[in-house]
Amino acid sequence: MESEAEAREGAPNSGVMALSPSSRVILAIAVAVAAVAVAVHLGMIFLHVAPSNTLTKQHGATIDRYVYPEYEQNWKLFAPNPLQQNIAVHARADIRKPDGVLERTGWVNLTAIDAENIRGSFAPSHISQNELRRAWDFFNNSHDTDNKRTGLRGELSEAYLKRIVLLRLATGARTAPDEVRQIQVRSATSAVSPPPWSGEKVDTETKYRVLPWWPVTDEDIPGGAR
Repeated sequence: MESEAEAREGAPNSGVMALSPSSRVILAIAVAVAAVAVAVHLGMIFLHVAPSNTLTKQHGATIDRYVYPEYEQNWKLFAPNPLQQNIAVHARADIRKPDGVLERTGWVNLTAIDAENIRGSFAPSHISQNELRRAWDFFNNSHDTDNKRTGLRGELSEAYLKRIVLLRLATGARTAPDEVRQIQVRSATSAVSPPPWSGEKVDTETKYRVLPWWPVTDEDIPGGAR
């Protein structure tokens, strides 16, 4: 009767060992590249949130280019300054119809579209949860109350917000990005109502911040939407 050890010796290799030598080399390289990419990403994020040090002083511009705008960090969820407002981003556009006529859409609540995509989902996407919200936060932090740029990131924040709005309008207003001639964005901010037992009085009236019209060029249209 064949022993268990003999049966194992005669069994074919499985898993990684079943691959050819060249395939194992390719797999090892792919794992190494992925490990390096993860290490670089974690290192960049750590240096971004860490206190000022020699590395951040020498390579701060490189770190900022990697982090902003997609990986920017903030602490508005926590004390001492938790966010106590509901902020929605709206947009409208002037579009060129096939007959050449310029038509203006109504205001589209882009935040409501994201909320609808999140509601009831067990695994909502990061895009629906954070992309538009962070884009507006990025714009708000790089502009003053008159919508004028306050630093070098102002232009980048405008381009980033414009591209996201174009993609959202394609869903919310059924508007092809290459038909849009200009867009306008506004925020609708209202304070969160305090609980009835608090006795606190808060003005919950919605306040709007309307940005100027932005022209749309071919460079503004995301590649996947052309």
